[in-house]
Amino acid sequence: MIEVRNISKQFKVHQALHDVSFTVKQGSVTGLIGPNGSGKTTLIRIMNGVLGASGGQVTINGLDAACEAEKVLAMCGTLTEQSGLYENMSGRDNLTFFADVFGLKHAKKRIDELVNLFELQDYQHRKVGTYSTGMKKRLGLARVLLHRPSILFLDEPTNGLDPDGIQMVLRIIRQLNKEEKMTILVSSHVLSQLSAVCDHYIFMEKGRIVEEGTEQEIVSRYLSTPKLEVEADMPEGWHTATDFTPEIISAHQAVFQLTSREDIPLLLRQLTQHGQVYQARITGSDLESIYFAIREAHHHE
Repeated sequence: MIEVRNISKQFKVHQALHDVSFTVKQGSVTGLIGPNGSGKTTLIRIMNGVLGASGGQVTINGLDAACEAEKVLAMCGTLTEQSGLYENMSGRDNLTFFADVFGLKHAKKRIDELVNLFELQDYQHRKVGTYSTGMKKRLGLARVLLHRPSILFLDEPTNGLDPDGIQMVLRIIRQLNKEEKMTILVSSHVLSQLSAVCDHYIFMEKGRIVEEGTEQEIVSRYLSTPKLEVEADMPEGWHTATDFTPEIISAHQAVFQLTSREDIPLLLRQLTQHGQVYQARITGSDLESIYFAIREAHHHE
C-alpha cells in the first residue's frame, strides 16, 4: 500500500506540489491524470524516493520513501519518459547489464521471459540506438520488471507509441496486475487509454488533487443532470410523446436535457408507448468528457 500524506514540493520560486494526500490500495491500478506540468512526474519521483519533498511524507508498504529510499527502490519499478537505456549496447546486453546491477540470480531465465513477454526476440541483439520509440518503451518496461517489483510506477507509458504499441502496453499492465497482483500507478494525460486498465483515478491540476475516485463515483458526481440522446421512430412526433422537451430534433433523433438520472426510465417508458425506441445513450458520460468538466470547474479557482 502507498500512503501519500500532505506532500509539498518547492523548486526555488515554483511550487510544484501543494499539500497532496491520497492512498493507493495494494493490488490496484490507479490512474494519475492531469495536463503536462500539473506535477505528476514530480510526485512519482518523490514516491519512489528519487526526489525529496519539501514537506509531508510518503510511506510504501510501511517504509518511509525518504529515509529508506534503497529498500523502497528495491520494491518499485519505475518507467519514466527517459528510458535510461544504453543506446550503443544491444537490447539483450542492456537487460544483462541491469540484471547485474540488481544482483539478480538466474538472470538469463528472467531475461528470456521478458524478451518473450514484450515480443523482443527479433530485436534483442540489435543496438538500442536503432530502435523505434515503441521498441525502446517495451525494452524500458522489461528493464524495470527485471527484479519483479511489487509496485510499478509508469510515467506516460504510452507517449510516442503507435496504436499497436499502446494496446500492447495496456495489455501487459492488465496482465501484471492480474497475474502478479502488482500495484500499478500510471500517470497520463490521455484518459481514453487509461479507462481500459484503471480501477481508481486521481485528477491533478496545478500541483493539487482536484478529484479522485472510481469511474462510477466520478461520473455520478459530475453527471447529476444527464443528457440523453435517443434514436427512435415517433409517428406522432417527439413533442407529444413525453412530458420532456427535446432540445435537438431530426426525424429519428432527439436530445433531452434531464434534471436527474431518475428521469431516464420515465422518459424511456413514455417514448416506448408512442413509438419504437432503437437506442438511447447518455452523452458526455465518458471519463474524457468528465475530465474536461473537472478541469473547467477548477480552472477559475
